[in-house]
Amino acid sequence: MEVWESAGLAFAALFGLMMLGLPIAFAMLAVGTAGLWLHVGERAAFGIIGQIPFTATMSYELSVVPMFLLMGAFVTRAGMSEDLYRLCHGFLGHRRGGLAMATVAACGGFAAVSGSSIATAATMAKVAMPEMRRYRYSDGLAAASIAAGGTLGILIPPSVIMVLYGIATGTDIGQLFIAGIAPGIVAILFYLLAVAFVVRRNPAAGPAADAVPMQERFARLLTIGPVLALFVLIIGGIYAGVFTPTEAAGVGAAGALLFALWRRSLTPRAFLSCLLETVRTTASLFVVLIGALVFSNFMNLIGLPRALEELVTGAGLSPLAVILLIFAIYLVLGCFMESLSMILLTVPVLFPVVSALGFDPVWFGIFVVMATELSLITPPLGLNLFVIQGVIRDVKLGTIYRGIVPFVVADIARVLLIIALPGLVLFLPRLMAG
Repeated sequence: MEVWESAGLAFAALFGLMMLGLPIAFAMLAVGTAGLWLHVGERAAFGIIGQIPFTATMSYELSVVPMFLLMGAFVTRAGMSEDLYRLCHGFLGHRRGGLAMATVAACGGFAAVSGSSIATAATMAKVAMPEMRRYRYSDGLAAASIAAGGTLGILIPPSVIMVLYGIATGTDIGQLFIAGIAPGIVAILFYLLAVAFVVRRNPAAGPAADAVPMQERFARLLTIGPVLALFVLIIGGIYAGVFTPTEAAGVGAAGALLFALWRRSLTPRAFLSCLLETVRTTASLFVVLIGALVFSNFMNLIGLPRALEELVTGAGLSPLAVILLIFAIYLVLGCFMESLSMILLTVPVLFPVVSALGFDPVWFGIFVVMATELSLITPPLGLNLFVIQGVIRDVKLGTIYRGIVPFVVADIARVLLIIALPGLVLFLPRLMAG
């Protein structure tokens, strides 16, 4: 059977199983297993499949994942989200649309210690929504600013998604973390512009809150000092070469534990809850990873990456045209899939193509993360939109859909910006490399 026929049948079967309600991890595992069995026989197929879980989960680099998840759990338990929001409220809340801007900024800060978009969105929804409702913000702007801000969890380091991309492609994880800093700041600025655009068109959507005295603002700044120091220690240590990302994850988890103990918020029951939450999340990520590796092994076996590379080269497309085409594919996939699955499904196929075209793997990693961020807020299946709707049950999904449009436009604009200006992503990693 031809490469394209085999790949077409495999992807059709994959999406068919997903539409029937099978989780994507098991859909990829089923299709990959069936494909390997048909192409190399039962014994060889099960030999490959039996080896993948062992080699994948025994990777030393993957120990970063539970450590950073544990760090986020400890910091969340310590009430860091409330402190961040109060700080941003103090400096931005008195402006028109300021509470929505404060929500975005607080999401960025929380993302720097949680590494999870879903956790960021769910936590900040509980913290920010009551305050925005107190000042009569429109539900659309309020919910959309939380959902959009939540996406920063996979871009601003430390990011679990970046770790998995780095392992899948052999890209330096420390450089990926450093490369995410500038685009993360740009993402926050673009979201602030989206809020400003909304309130300019409809001032009633985001009234100004009461001003906070300057002395109180700086007092609030001191409350986040320990966690800010922890973030600087982790990223600064990686940048300076003091820590590897794996060692930095251990330092981060230990520092977050000490912070939670200092805040007296970590009872034995809460400590056990943090451990169980980390284990559950890590296990679910590993299941998706194993399913994706089985499927990508099948794609490599039939020669899809090579065939795709030859197709692109033979078509005479410019590198820019290829990247824009990939971005268009991610925009379509983002309407139906979540970010982790998109990356693990597409990167093994696309990475050889973009490498052959001369794109920097660190830049492509940030591009992929930013492109897949859109899947978290793109209707109809944007995961963050459903997270927000699940936390704030009296807000209709249609209201959130309408409110998220300016933020989706802002996301598209910033992806196009890093395509036009790749140095925005690469200048910090190049400084790090010496």
